[in-house]
Amino acid sequence: MKKRIGCLHAHYSNISYIENALSAFDVQLSHFVDPGLMQRVMTDESFTVSEAKKKVKEQVEWIAQSGVDAILITCTNYIALMEQITVDVPIIKMDEPYFEAICKNDQHQMILFTNPDTVPGTMNRLQQYAKLHQKTLEIEVVVIENTFELIMSGKNEEYNKAVCDYIMNLDRKDHLSVAQLSMVDAAKKVERETPSVIINPLNTLVSSMVHQLNLKKTEQR
Repeated sequence: MKKRIGCLHAHYSNISYIENALSAFDVQLSHFVDPGLMQRVMTDESFTVSEAKKKVKEQVEWIAQSGVDAILITCTNYIALMEQITVDVPIIKMDEPYFEAICKNDQHQMILFTNPDTVPGTMNRLQQYAKLHQKTLEIEVVVIENTFELIMSGKNEEYNKAVCDYIMNLDRKDHLSVAQLSMVDAAKKVERETPSVIINPLNTLVSSMVHQLNLKKTEQR
């Protein structure tokens, strides 16, 4: 029987990454997207954190009532707003397997972003995760400037090339990770063309979901 997974995204661009990553498994994905919430958090000073948390709670509870076997949250800023949410299905937070992989490395690491608005929530979550698991991290955060607007304008090829070029021009590509789903394709291209291994949140997520939900590969016909 197919596992039914409800996916909550902050932007429509995340859908294709999850669809492609889980296409080999016997799952049925339902996508719930609300780009307006984070936009309002960032721009509306009258919109309080407590109101944002209430909205996320309502969204998660709504998805839980839609007949899913699990809920996947793909936005770290959404995850940072989650608290005191009790539902009858597992909630999978996309960033936690990624953080686990980062915490396995006690050497200096570089984490790449393209969206500066994602940095505070992600790094706060990472530091909380590391503290909870008694890990000390040496992290350098780098935002690849003037790139995120490309993907927001639908210029995916230009975006991927900009991210790929930036990584290829780094003096060192070891102990490197990309923090956003939108950066995964570029990171994988660099891996194909160099000996580098780049941690990304999609690979770590799929491995975790396979284990946590006991996902089965789709039978080949």
